[in-house]
Amino acid sequence: MNKPKSPSELSMTAAKYVGHWLTIASAVFALLGVHDSTHAADAPLAPPPGSQIVALTPKPGSFTEPSIAIDPNHPENLVAAYQVNASIAYSRDAGRTWATAEGTAPPNYKTSGDVSVAYDNQGHAFLCYIAFDKLGTENYWAHGATRNGIFVRRSLDGGKTWDKEASTVAAHNSDAGIPFEDKPYIVADTTHSKFAGNLYVGWTQFTLAKSIMLFSRSTDTGKTWSKPIEISTKEGLPRDDNGAVEGFVGAVGEDGTLYVAWCDISGVILATSKDGGRTFSKSRTAIPTAPTYFDPAYVFRGNGFPQIAINPRTNELFVTWADFRNGDIDVFSASSKDHGKHFSPAVRVNSDDIHNGHDQFFQWLAVDPVDGSVNVIFCDRRSDPDNRNYSIVLARSTDNGSTFTNYAWQTKASDPKDAFIGDYLGIAAHAGRVYGIWARVAQPEEVPPEEPRPENKSRSTPDSPQASSQADGKKAPNPEGASNPNPNENSAEKSGDQQKTSTKKRSPESEESEKSERKVEDLVKAKALFIEVGIADFPSGATH
Repeated sequence: MNKPKSPSELSMTAAKYVGHWLTIASAVFALLGVHDSTHAADAPLAPPPGSQIVALTPKPGSFTEPSIAIDPNHPENLVAAYQVNASIAYSRDAGRTWATAEGTAPPNYKTSGDVSVAYDNQGHAFLCYIAFDKLGTENYWAHGATRNGIFVRRSLDGGKTWDKEASTVAAHNSDAGIPFEDKPYIVADTTHSKFAGNLYVGWTQFTLAKSIMLFSRSTDTGKTWSKPIEISTKEGLPRDDNGAVEGFVGAVGEDGTLYVAWCDISGVILATSKDGGRTFSKSRTAIPTAPTYFDPAYVFRGNGFPQIAINPRTNELFVTWADFRNGDIDVFSASSKDHGKHFSPAVRVNSDDIHNGHDQFFQWLAVDPVDGSVNVIFCDRRSDPDNRNYSIVLARSTDNGSTFTNYAWQTKASDPKDAFIGDYLGIAAHAGRVYGIWARVAQPEEVPPEEPRPENKSRSTPDSPQASSQADGKKAPNPEGASNPNPNENSAEKSGDQQKTSTKKRSPESEESEKSERKVEDLVKAKALFIEVGIADFPSGATH
């Protein structure tokens, strides 16, 4: 005789049958092309708690590639950077209001960009950027490169005023065969280790034959920088569209260990320094990935270069990146509890249905040093059936990166077609308050009508604002529209160069360079962008 089942057993049996029926129903719906509308991935995303959005640029322009940092000693102080040219905004009230700083772009170079910002342990702010006059061949930047370099400008008052002279990390005159220094990123040691206050910059050097990862450090609050050293054990290809070593980022552990990451054709590369950046371990592939170079539809170009961050309470490392292992582009995260020796399996950060044909890209990562939450920002196309327009999504994990909750941060659609939207976004977090920074494509009604100007006989006259300069360096014209602002340039020499151009046949290198410039200029003329800061306030308290 069967023994009567207890209430708990009956409950378990009922749950079992319900589960079976839900599985069968889901399968039938899938065959019919019907999706469960109650699935969390398909439901509209809620905004993050306390969501606010502040525009840093009142008028749209060729603004892209922003970065943001929080003063660790006074977290109400923030600094944000964007291009073109290298520009700074700062806040003294936790992001509610912002002011623009003066004198941050170099006056003696035509173009500056690829910006990043950091605070040191004393509350000094630092802006890192590249600068150059004219590009070489498109994506083969060392071919026909002109003078270029990497520079750091310092603010001793946390972002309001900036040193008149920038410090040189690496620079080259316009000599034949010079390399092109690209995509730097600045890291500060804000711990209490013996290396506290050190500043670190890593970047890609493109030559005619290869790409390598270089590194320099400063131990005197950014006044001087060490001779660059190569930290990439494996070299990359010399092109910026595939196979290069690129995307340097770094994070510092509580003991002063510096963890740096970038990508090559194999995946996420990791190296460490235990002596304040003097020497490094051999770099190795820490996380194999699918290719991190890709071309999202309607986007000028895309990449899934990694970010790295650390939970200072646990010393757990977190890495994010994007790739298209699932067909469309997704954002992923992995973590390490043994100082980068081993990483967990990849976790998909975006919560939409897998293989749905919608892209997520240009992610950035911040781990909150107070509550340990893992925060990721990215461009998201799940709400557009055509996989064209993007919105901004914040993903947050409170279980050490095991799962992520997605929030709709900026829901205004950005159409990237015929616009250059940059290569990255930015994010920072402290005690549950999260700041994201992004470029939003202006709506047609938000773009002021162009002021009439004389017809241009040449695309490089002073009256041709979009033609006189490029953003980010490789990427966009100077929205100010000024002709070469280099006050140190010899005008007679310039005139002679123009005369030579008119009387002599241009070299193939010159033609390729001008072709590259024209392509980028045409791209950014069509649409303008705003730089916006998003703010979210989550309940304070440490995560699991």
